[in-house]
Amino acid sequence: MYTTLGISPEVVALSGSIEDQLKARFEEIDRNAEYNQLKVLHAMQKNRLQESHFAATTGYGYNDAGREALERIYADVFHTESALVRPQITCGTHALATALFAMVRPGDEILSPVGPVYDTLQEVIGIRDSIGSLKEWGVSYRECALLADGSIDYDAVRDAVRPNTRLIEIQRSKGYLTRPTFSPEEIGRLIRFIKEIKPDVICMVDNCYGEFVLREEPSDYGADMVVGSLIKNPGGGLAPVGGYICGTKECVDACAYRLSAPGLGQEVGANLGLLPNLMEGFFLAPTVTASALKTAVFAAKMYESLGFACFPESGADRFDIIQAVTLGSPEALKAFCTGIQAAAPVDSFVTPEPWAMPGYDDPVIMAAGAFVSGSSIELSADGPLRPPYNVYFQGGLTWFHGKFGIMRSVEELLRAGVVKQLPV
Repeated sequence: MYTTLGISPEVVALSGSIEDQLKARFEEIDRNAEYNQLKVLHAMQKNRLQESHFAATTGYGYNDAGREALERIYADVFHTESALVRPQITCGTHALATALFAMVRPGDEILSPVGPVYDTLQEVIGIRDSIGSLKEWGVSYRECALLADGSIDYDAVRDAVRPNTRLIEIQRSKGYLTRPTFSPEEIGRLIRFIKEIKPDVICMVDNCYGEFVLREEPSDYGADMVVGSLIKNPGGGLAPVGGYICGTKECVDACAYRLSAPGLGQEVGANLGLLPNLMEGFFLAPTVTASALKTAVFAAKMYESLGFACFPESGADRFDIIQAVTLGSPEALKAFCTGIQAAAPVDSFVTPEPWAMPGYDDPVIMAAGAFVSGSSIELSADGPLRPPYNVYFQGGLTWFHGKFGIMRSVEELLRAGVVKQLPV
């Protein structure tokens, strides 16, 4: 079948060798997935999930028992007081923007202690001018650069916290950078450090790409809010849209009023028949995330064998599903994405091209032949066309598909002459 799908015997042999080297690592990933699967199952049983919860609601969505059950389940899994899980949240950026606008007021300051925020948040905050940004509402922003090794500069953070610092924005994953992804434990250490300086500050974690990678989440280590997208890890590939905010009741209530309207909050928001997808996707999320994580480790090991720098390295601890590979040229970046697109079940015949995606400062090339448009828990790869031409690879609903995608990307690099020969 690999030959039928365009994979040479040499790439199949290299893939088999690398897979053999990763058996112990894969077993560790499966153990965490097993724990997380039981954690989700326990939350569903505790909250007495029943068939009637799958009923569709329309209009205002008053008294939506299924929606309320879903939010209780999320709160239990993330060990928080409350949760807001809605298809009305269009994406991760929307979820983060909702949380930011809910918690800050004119004159307040947002501080990122882990370097720059993700590209799409820069317009939300007003780092890049945009209509309706927080900057327009009189909210300021500062950030602390990381140390040379990518670790947190605690001295700089101590000096940066001011009386008007209202919210700490902690991005768990690397975004379009090659810095380390932060573990929930390290995030917890940072939160404790900041709370000792200013106990009333709100600590919000952008948890995108990190859910279910480990057994704990940042909310287990003191985060006031954890925020993410349902078309990433927690949607399990079945959620067609949506986002979540889990945290203290005070924070979640404020976010709900921001998402809908003051006085309405969580009481409105029809599920539109999407609850079976959201529930089942969350149930499958631990094993789907494990497949994506195996794919990321495999990708790193494969591309290291070809001489490319990978972040994180294949043997490093993993705190999200993203794998960055420094490809060194626009041609290599395009070839990689072409290979991933060719491996997709949807739009496999399409050749990805860079374009000016909304919210990004550079042209971005994206391979995303997904059942859910833009879903990055499905096999996908993207990167901005700027030196050093890093590609950011993530997803894989099944390990077997993820493995094939990486093999297909290697074939494209061979065809493009970027890779001259395979290691013996």
